[in-house]
Amino acid sequence: MLKSVVLLLYLFFSSQVFAQGKFVFPRGVVKDKIMFKKVNNLVIIPVKVNGVKLTFLLDTGVNTTIIFSLTGIDSLALNNPKRVKLRGLGTGESIVAYSSTGNTVEVGKAINRNQKVNVVLDHTLNLSKRMGIPIHGILGYDFFKDFVVITKYTSKKLIFYLPEYFSYKKCKKCVELPLTFHNNKPYIPVRINDEAQEKLFLLDSGSSDALWLFETGSLISENPKNYFEDYLGSGLSGSIFGKRSKINSVSLGKFSFHRSTVAFPDSIAFKNIDLFVNRKGSIGGEILKRFTVTIDYPSKKIVLRKNANYKNKFHYNMSGLTIEHEGVEVVKEDKKVLLEKLSIPDDAVSIPMNTVYNYFLVPKYIVAEVTEDSPAYLAGIKKGDEIITLNGKKVYHFKLAELIEMFSSVEGKKIIMTIRRGNKTFKKKFYLKERI
Repeated sequence: MLKSVVLLLYLFFSSQVFAQGKFVFPRGVVKDKIMFKKVNNLVIIPVKVNGVKLTFLLDTGVNTTIIFSLTGIDSLALNNPKRVKLRGLGTGESIVAYSSTGNTVEVGKAINRNQKVNVVLDHTLNLSKRMGIPIHGILGYDFFKDFVVITKYTSKKLIFYLPEYFSYKKCKKCVELPLTFHNNKPYIPVRINDEAQEKLFLLDSGSSDALWLFETGSLISENPKNYFEDYLGSGLSGSIFGKRSKINSVSLGKFSFHRSTVAFPDSIAFKNIDLFVNRKGSIGGEILKRFTVTIDYPSKKIVLRKNANYKNKFHYNMSGLTIEHEGVEVVKEDKKVLLEKLSIPDDAVSIPMNTVYNYFLVPKYIVAEVTEDSPAYLAGIKKGDEIITLNGKKVYHFKLAELIEMFSSVEGKKIIMTIRRGNKTFKKKFYLKERI
């Protein structure tokens, strides 16, 4: 299963009461459609903030619009800033941010001219490194509350309607589930294994994992051992670690999945967080991507329709490596260029060649985490190692998402890496291995 690199936020701070604005369309427009990028099961959309083009994660799991990185942006004017403290999942402490009101936010043709935004200035909080593309912030409840939003994971289209102009079609192959809200976050009923009673799970499109559970109960076993310790992701207040395993079944209405991956985050990640008492876990992108998802906050319901991903196997990272994009570096590559073709008396042909050197910037990939006892760990790869080549190919020829997909592909796949550690280079070899 892909690592969850998303910010899982639970914000609380003191500020003046602010009347939030509303997203509206221009006169005569009742719906819009935009294309999105799907990276690690997450939906990444273009957003304008005060006229500046940014890239945001669309996340049902957050109740406040957040900006945490301005990578590649010269400047961004924000209105009426006020210093606040934010607290989120992770092992660290609360961080300083600025709450800004009265901003203009645009998504496609939809515009909100009175939007509150929280701006985090901590440079260590950077999703772009783990995603391989610029991610400047997160948009959640502020957008969903004003529309009926359809996410088509297979075609990477996001369609959003004014609620009064949207009508549901009869769909025998669909499942409709009620949404329960707490602090502007949506929860849906989910059945785990053969339990008779459904339980409430946060609908969390900002998590790349399939399922998070807060209580292990009888699902974790030491003999035989059915889990391994893993890095689960990054929160507003630091890294999140926990156990990764598989569960016999997870059901959403009539839709049921066998042997889904599941993560059990360590309780320390939730210290000082006042979780919704009825919440048992989260449903994330590894499950949601298997459907065309219609999210209807105004009517408090969600409709799921199976797509081509429905029967795909549940994946997880079998290497034990978490890779991040650590800036760029200059690379020189040579290329042979034909100068001219000359005929000589014996009818042979002489082709003079010249060498031309090209200089260009390429991404630099660093090992951010190595799970203990994983194939990469046992091969001697360490946190901080720079990856130079992968299976005989310069690593900068890969996108970060391609590396993650490779590590989550098939058991037994051979991985050969050249790594740089300080002033030395090493060649490391390991095989992907199922651990659960």
